[in-house]
Amino acid sequence: MLHNTNENIAAKVTNLGKAYRIGVEEEKDKNLSTTLLNALLSPIKNFKKIKSLNKLSSTTEGKDVFWANRNISFEVKQGEVLGIIGKNGAGKSTLLKMLSRITEPTEGKIELYGRIASLLEVGTGFNPELTGKENIFLNGTILGLTKNEIEERFDSIVEFSGIEKFIETPVKRYSSGMKVRLAFAVAAHLDPEILIIDEVLAVGDAEFQKKCLGKMQEVAGKEGRTVLFVSHDMAAVKNLCTRAILLQQGNIAFEGSATEVVNYYLQNAASITSQRNLDFSQAKGNKNFVVTDIEMLDENSNSIQIAESGRDFQLKISYETKEIPINPVVIILVKNNLEQVLFTCLSRNSYNGTMQLNSQGSIICNIPKLPLLSGLYTLDIVLKYDQEVTFSLENIFSFEVEKGDFFGTGKINDDMMNGMIINHNWVIQ
Repeated sequence: MLHNTNENIAAKVTNLGKAYRIGVEEEKDKNLSTTLLNALLSPIKNFKKIKSLNKLSSTTEGKDVFWANRNISFEVKQGEVLGIIGKNGAGKSTLLKMLSRITEPTEGKIELYGRIASLLEVGTGFNPELTGKENIFLNGTILGLTKNEIEERFDSIVEFSGIEKFIETPVKRYSSGMKVRLAFAVAAHLDPEILIIDEVLAVGDAEFQKKCLGKMQEVAGKEGRTVLFVSHDMAAVKNLCTRAILLQQGNIAFEGSATEVVNYYLQNAASITSQRNLDFSQAKGNKNFVVTDIEMLDENSNSIQIAESGRDFQLKISYETKEIPINPVVIILVKNNLEQVLFTCLSRNSYNGTMQLNSQGSIICNIPKLPLLSGLYTLDIVLKYDQEVTFSLENIFSFEVEKGDFFGTGKINDDMMNGMIINHNWVIQ
């Protein structure tokens, strides 16, 4: 713990970076014994080896070097809740591991003022052979607390975790949810000056997640402690965090208030998986009524790159017609990454086969409170004149959803696995 010359600063990061060397070990020897040994070890040797580069040198540049983070600089004030958001692979977890002193930086400087408690991965910091009770005392001792100080907090920790019956059971027999419950209870009740939390809360049930958010607000608001919170739950970031930073490809892409950063992320974040696929050449049908573009909009009709669950969602489909429309129909099928149809949107729900189309224009499908959890989804679209298919293309568009409604209004109904039609409406522009 460093001596703090600025009483308001809890953490300061300056030009922080983490590099890894990526490469495949080359085979050097060609004699018979080495060949036989390599054959036995081939399942291991075929894996790419990643080596951490902990010191700057000429080897930290080149095609075989991957920078998980670079040029990261920010300050966190005491009592502030800083949200860290970004797509998977943006460098969020690597940053937290460096701040937690689990991983050594390749470059840059980290200044931390106070005890740190980290909750990064399920079971991290627990000895699986020890009981839950023994692990509480172990973690408290690591944080520098005396036995009396841990005993004073013990009952509160156990009560908050909700696993009283299993506190004398070895942790190796705990479920993932039980480990998260105990880990969060320990981290939040041992009075760290800085609490670092990764997306592990997603493992717990909704009730416990709500309980954890309340505790984090209490820790930051009433007790004046600092929280660094990584999450894909945009509603939780907005509600809990005073400020946020957006990471993209290991760099800070945007920072500001939590609301500003979340809105920027949803509207502007470049996404490989969320994209317009303008190549409709493989579409089937007579092409008398075709799709020319697809766009996602939020409830205010702003274009977005990433959808948010539990929020009103619009899908704008631009079209062209080559003949007078006869009972035009639009069908959208939403599928998960297993190619299972979750639900269907059908224009006849609003127009009953009487849509009046122009030679070109757009049709908007409005889906209230988007009922999708975080993940990647794809669309199939079918256009028809009466019963004749004019345009049909599978996987025409892919998009990503971030968890938006923490308290669960955006849920997938079990019946959706049968591809049922959900509440939605259509508007012609």
